[in-house]
Amino acid sequence: MSMIGNLLRVTSSELEEYLQDSSLLENRVYDDEAEDPNLVDIDKSWEGILFLLTGQNLENSSHPLAKVLFSGQFIDEDQDLGYGPAQYLTPEQVKEVNAEISKITISELSKNYNPNRMSELEIYPNIWDEEDNLEYLTDYFKTVQEVYSEAAGRNEAVITFLN
Repeated sequence: MSMIGNLLRVTSSELEEYLQDSSLLENRVYDDEAEDPNLVDIDKSWEGILFLLTGQNLENSSHPLAKVLFSGQFIDEDQDLGYGPAQYLTPEQVKEVNAEISKITISELSKNYNPNRMSELEIYPNIWDEEDNLEYLTDYFKTVQEVYSEAAGRNEAVITFLN
């Protein structure tokens, strides 16, 4: 079973609705009938991206940039969208995160790639001895940057979850 990272751009009013009734979020995420253009998956790259940004794994991450994917603010702590509850950033927080990650170049990010350390920390999906993994991570990091840029430009919140 794979743990897939997801980012969902939502309006402030949608975020408020989900905070009031988390089943609405679950229904949206698992609606097989409709393709949601605001929902983006970053495959299994999430902890690798976290490592490139922070030098840490999810379990021990205390770095401010960890909030890009794991804000610690839960929609509903009791809800499980596959691998735990969804987390969110408000539109204001999205703008702050976007200001930070928009400055990060792929060249800078690539300098943090350390397959030995990543394997030692058991960074999911623990495939760091294979070829092309840096490109895999940087491609998905660009996707994360795009999501945050779009959300910041539209004054939207971002919800993240693993499923």
